Amino acid sequence: MNKGSLILLFSLCCVASAAAQSTHSGAKSAQKPIEFPPPVAWKLIPPLGLREEAVVDTMYENYAQRFVPSDISDAYATTGNYGAEGLNMIHYKRPEPSDFFFRDALYPWLPSEMTARFYNSRRPMTLLSYNTAGGRDNAQERLNAIFSGNINKKAQVGALLDYIYSKGCYNNQADKNLIWGASGSYIGDRYEFQGYFTHYNSLNKENGGITDIRYITDPAEVQGGVTKVNPKSIPTNLNAAHTRVTGTQFYMNHRYKIGYWHTDSVGAPKGRPELDENGFEIPRDSVIYRTYIPVTSVIWTMEYNRGRHNFRDDNVTEASKFFEHTYLNPEGTNDKTRYWSVRNTVGISLLEGFNRYAKFGLAGYVTHEIRRYTQTADTLDRFSPDWELDPFPVADNSISHKTTQNLLRVGGQLTKQHGSLLHYAATAQFGILGEAAGEVNLNGNVDVQVPMRRENDSLYVQVHGGFDNTRVPYLLRKYISNHFIWDNDFNMTRRYHVGGSVAYPRSGTVLNARVENIQNLTYFNSSFLPAQYNGNVQVLTLSAFQNLKAGILHWDNRVTYQASTNQDILPLPALAIYSNLYLKFRVATLFVQFGIDCDYYTKYYAPKYQPATASFATQHDVKLGNYPFMNVYANMKLSKARFYVMLSHVNQGLTGNNYFSVVDYPLNPRRLQIGVSVDFAN
Repeated sequence: MNKGSLILLFSLCCVASAAAQSTHSGAKSAQKPIEFPPPVAWKLIPPLGLREEAVVDTMYENYAQRFVPSDISDAYATTGNYGAEGLNMIHYKRPEPSDFFFRDALYPWLPSEMTARFYNSRRPMTLLSYNTAGGRDNAQERLNAIFSGNINKKAQVGALLDYIYSKGCYNNQADKNLIWGASGSYIGDRYEFQGYFTHYNSLNKENGGITDIRYITDPAEVQGGVTKVNPKSIPTNLNAAHTRVTGTQFYMNHRYKIGYWHTDSVGAPKGRPELDENGFEIPRDSVIYRTYIPVTSVIWTMEYNRGRHNFRDDNVTEASKFFEHTYLNPEGTNDKTRYWSVRNTVGISLLEGFNRYAKFGLAGYVTHEIRRYTQTADTLDRFSPDWELDPFPVADNSISHKTTQNLLRVGGQLTKQHGSLLHYAATAQFGILGEAAGEVNLNGNVDVQVPMRRENDSLYVQVHGGFDNTRVPYLLRKYISNHFIWDNDFNMTRRYHVGGSVAYPRSGTVLNARVENIQNLTYFNSSFLPAQYNGNVQVLTLSAFQNLKAGILHWDNRVTYQASTNQDILPLPALAIYSNLYLKFRVATLFVQFGIDCDYYTKYYAPKYQPATASFATQHDVKLGNYPFMNVYANMKLSKARFYVMLSHVNQGLTGNNYFSVVDYPLNPRRLQIGVSVDFAN
């Protein structure tokens, strides 16, 4: 899909959305305009689908920053291209390895239960955005559309479309990521439903990194004195490889509430009664209100997930140089790994406030899950005299082509979501059968609002903690492909953490502290193979957010300090800083944010990337970091449209040239980026 097609599609979406708005309001055109309340949004809390308030994305502040990879984290190791693989180096924000680890490196760009949003609006709501950067050879584009409309006060339907197409600034780096889906909800007195369906298809060209980093750090040395270099002319290690990750997610949450009807009767106003012509009092009507008071609810949640990973490389000569081993086919690589799971959770919940002495919600549940893995089969004649294949590093029959797992867990949840001063949630889950046997997950958090002496002024305190004893995901234990095979007998991984935060919105201050201990940490070693460290690794994280303001001048800062007790196993940058200096003002009805921001983190042994498995591994030869990545931008909002202009990586060549965050993968060079988002929700 080229730029013209994307612009045309964006324009058609705008016209359709405007027509929907006009149709909805046309019947009221002859009347005084109605002021509708703004739409509300919520997300779901697993495993029972409790609702938690979410933000409707209509803010223009820092809008441009969303379209550079470094927006994912203050320390983000990326292969460079927008929408491509990366690893969060702020450790507590990094998700744990999933059951299908190939999608972990793409998690910021893929849908999940944590990113699903539901909306409730009195009129149709549509959010459309289009963003672009670069030219014909290095174009970067993203089209995003979110729609939600209410059928009535209780029922809602929605749809989403998210398309990323980026050719990349370097050779063989292009990626395409298409996400589409639909959602719906019904919030009734007795019955509630929330559900969604999403599908994603991510295709990434894999270049294996550039062949010589001096093309970036010292181009004159490798170009005979020529200092300028065209990024597209830099040779790469792979030229015929690509990765495709596709997946489908289907989720539905049903809740039937059992309770009673409470009746309130509001009579006519007091005063002297009215009499008819015969002198009898005229009865006056009273209004009767019936409210359903739920006490207990029965819950059923069903989740279906499917994932497919395909790595293909048709250049045998390049592959023989890049990969250390070839096990299945010397004439090319076409690895295929598939996965699906179905999880059903049945629970019963005593709702918050079900008794005047019970100011909390209490629930118990049972979860059954079935998983199915299908891996690349070894179907070739390994003893052909014309082929030279490496011997299997494990027994030939130790890894099954197809594997099915059944898991059974039980759990409980204690919550308090209502009230203005105190909220808490605690979940305990225990595995009892199958792969889940022996697993333990304990997590809890408490939020307290402390009123201050000043009116409408509060201090917010949060404390959280957790303990997990979990089995290492199956594909990290048993895996077979053309270039990598492993069969590991790993112990369970034990993690516990405790931490908290203090926020004072009046001064723009947030302080965080967290300590985590990990026993039997699983990671990818320097040979790109899963390994396990049987000792303990502790990580201390301290962070401070401080927003300063003087008139129209604003200065927002985030500072994160991390200390890992074993940098060989878990290397982390010690210090990560994000600073954003800007002017924020208004010209008539135009809102403007104009400024410059900077990401910076200290040097450390950054990860290296393996395209065949979409994984990041440790290395101890090259340190990266100590490089600021800066953007000059202007974010604006006019009526229902927000738009931006950004010159990203404005400091290229001014603060050094070692702009790598992953070994052999340079960051994008300087370029102009623009975008617009039309908000039909107001």
